[in-house]
Amino acid sequence: MARHFGSKLNRRFRNLGDPVVACFISALLMLAFTPLICAAQQSALDLDGKRVNPVKSNASQPVVLVFVREDCPISARYAPVIQRISDEHSKDARFYLVFPDKTESAADVREYLREFRYSIPGLRDPDHALVKEADVKVTPEAAVFNAKGALVYHGRIDNLYESFGRSRSAATTHELEDAVQSALTGHVPPNREVAAVGCYISDLQ
Repeated sequence: MARHFGSKLNRRFRNLGDPVVACFISALLMLAFTPLICAAQQSALDLDGKRVNPVKSNASQPVVLVFVREDCPISARYAPVIQRISDEHSKDARFYLVFPDKTESAADVREYLREFRYSIPGLRDPDHALVKEADVKVTPEAAVFNAKGALVYHGRIDNLYESFGRSRSAATTHELEDAVQSALTGHVPPNREVAAVGCYISDLQ
């Protein structure tokens, strides 16, 4: 939009015989529109199709993004754990489920939320804007941002899975819960990054 508008004005100023002024005006317009373009690139879509960046819009409290995929069995198994952690911190942190699969529609996401009884808002991330911001690679994987909007943790929810298809009887470490608690108290999590086990997001490209 900015490029088109700038080109239009550029042509008008050229008609006035001053190409230097035209180039200057075009440059100013591009600079003015760049923040809007970048904001769009860094945002996901809510289920009504509106662009939103949950980290920027909740800068006063920690934000937790949990990336899931409807056809990933590990994502499904973690549903009760994710919902429980969200319930425990409903008053002091904001949780979102992020769906990075480009083929998943808003209707698909709503059905997934109903099926697994989620009360957490769902976001679609077809452009992988939040995937990049959170530096995640698989589903399910969590990212925790502190109240200042800084990424303080990304990785697995816990260590229930040793590898794909191989799980423990119960988790013995709880990285997501530890990271949320650290963000709430203003401390650095004991682990800033722990590799997650799940379905790779890269295969959605």
